[in-house]
Amino acid sequence: MESEQLIEGKVAIIGFEHDFGTATKIQEAIGGEILVYDKGVFERAFKQFDIVVAIMATGIVVRKVAPLVKDKWESPPVVVVDNGLNFAIPLLGGHHGGNRLARRLWEKIGCLPVITTATEVKGRISVEGIAEKLKANILNKSSTKNLNVILLEEDVPVLEIRGPKIVVIDEKVSILKKESSDRESIVLGIGARKNVTKEEVLEAISEALKLSGFDRGDVKEIATADIKQEEKGLLEAASYLSKKLSFVSPEEIDGVKAPSKSKAELVGLKGVAEPCALVRSSEKKLLMRKKVFGRVTVAIAR
Repeated sequence: MESEQLIEGKVAIIGFEHDFGTATKIQEAIGGEILVYDKGVFERAFKQFDIVVAIMATGIVVRKVAPLVKDKWESPPVVVVDNGLNFAIPLLGGHHGGNRLARRLWEKIGCLPVITTATEVKGRISVEGIAEKLKANILNKSSTKNLNVILLEEDVPVLEIRGPKIVVIDEKVSILKKESSDRESIVLGIGARKNVTKEEVLEAISEALKLSGFDRGDVKEIATADIKQEEKGLLEAASYLSKKLSFVSPEEIDGVKAPSKSKAELVGLKGVAEPCALVRSSEKKLLMRKKVFGRVTVAIAR
C-alpha cells in the first residue's frame, strides 16, 4: 500500500535491519524512504533529504551527526524514535520541521513528542513559526536568535509593509517575505564542468533567471548530481546565494524522463540539469529546458 506523504520535503527513515517493521509503520504514517543503517548513511541523508528520522539510541545519532552539523538553516531536522515507538525526540531543527514531524507521529502512531525548544516549552511562538503561518521566508536568518529570546517573554508586533519603501532595521528585527501568490518556488538544476568557478555559476544562474522571468527570491533550492559533491565552485555559489544545495543520486536521475539529450551519458547519467531540477521540484514540471552558459548548464522546474 502506498504511504501518504504528510510531511513537506523528502524524509529519510534510518534504522537497522531489525528495525524494518518499525520503519514501515513510520513510513505508512508520514511517507518517506527507508534507509538501512550503514557507515555513511547519515552523510547521504544530510545531502539528499530534507528531514531525517532515526530509529536508534539518541547517543548513536549524536555521535554520527555531530561532524555533519553546520547550522540550523543548512542541516536537516533530525528526529530520533525508539524501536518501541514510545518517544519521538526532535534532536535538531525543532523549529524547522522536527517538532511538527514529532507531533505528526504522535497523532498517527502514538509516539510521545519530546519537545525541548524553549518557545514551544513555554507555549510561545517562534519567528520560524510565525513565518510558517504567514507562508513567508525569513530573509535575515541570523535575527531569529535575538527575536526568539524576546518572544519567550513578550509578544512582538508583526507589521506588514507594502512597497515601494526603504526600511532601515537593527539586529532585533526579522524580515519575512511572503511567497508570491502568482508564482511558486522554483528549483534550479545545475550541471557544470570540472573546476568551474563560483563566478561562472553565479553568472549562469543570473542569466537563466533573466531569461525565464524569475529572480533569486523565487529560488527554493539548487540541485545537482551527487558526483559534484566536491565541486568547490558550486558549493561556494550556493553558499553565496544562501540557497540549499541538494545532491541527486544516479538512481533518482534514472527515474526521471528528461526531454533533452545530455553529454552526461558519457559518465553513466541520463542527464544532470533537467533531471535534478525535476527530482527536487514539487510539481515535477519543467519551466525552462536546459540552457548552456559557458561551462554551466541550467534548467528550471517547479
